[in-house]
This record gives sequence, C-alpha cells and structure tokens, in this order.
Amino acid sequence: MYMRNVIYKILTGCYIVAALLLMSACNDNVDIQQSYPFTVETMPVPKKLKIGETIEIRCQLKRDGRYLPTTYEIRYFQPDGTGSLKMSDGTVLLPNDLYPLPGETFRLHYTSASTDQQTIDVYFQDSFGTLQQLTFSFNNDNNKEEEQQ
Repeated sequence: MYMRNVIYKILTGCYIVAALLLMSACNDNVDIQQSYPFTVETMPVPKKLKIGETIEIRCQLKRDGRYLPTTYEIRYFQPDGTGSLKMSDGTVLLPNDLYPLPGETFRLHYTSASTDQQTIDVYFQDSFGTLQQLTFSFNNDNNKEEEQQ
C-alpha cells in the first residue's frame, strides 16, 4: 500500500511539472523572421554603346534567408539619355512601373537610343519594401573603325 502511494505521488508530480512546462511553452510572442536582406549581383557590362546596340545584363538574386511567400519586383528609371530595357521574355519595361522578377537568375536587355551619355537606375524590391538599387552608365561609342570593317 505504501509503495502505491509513493508511485501515485511521483506520477502526480510528473503530471504537474509537464503541465507547467506546456503552459509556459505556449507563448504568443513567437518571432518568425519574414524579411531577409538580399542583393542583386550582375556580370560586367560594356561601358560604351553605339546607338541601337543592345547589351545583356545577367543578374542573380542573392538572399540571406528564405521566407516562402516573399515576392520580388523590378522597376527602372533613366535619368540620362534614352533607351529601352526588356526582360529576357521580351517584356518591355516602362519607367517606374513594377514588374515581377521571373526568378532568382534572370537577364535584362538594354538597347541604346541616344548618342548622349546614358544612365539607368534599376530598383529591386521585395514584398516587405526592402529596396536594392543598381546603376548602369554608358557612353556613346562613336568608334568609326569597327563600322568600316
């Protein structure tokens, strides 16, 4: 009989400790990180362009972490010169309009339409408002030797 009382008291104590642990584990202030820093890396691009010449800008999105519902968008602005920027699928980007990124690896195609110096600022943002900017500058390539050959 004495042994049964001791076992009963030990089990009751274990249940109480387990209940206290479970109650303290139920914290509504669970902090789940959703927004992670990111960068966009590119391969080198030419610095001189002829009017009408198109160059390819190869881009890679690098994320410090992953939160599945995060989306990424691109927009651009051209403060100097004129030209057009396209996605590899042929979508022509309009200045200051947001477009979804097609993936973590993508290509942009810039076509020069100016003999002046050209600059494009490309902005990437995630669904949490984190923003990254890349700036590309091009000078006019007025080298006549290549055109004659």
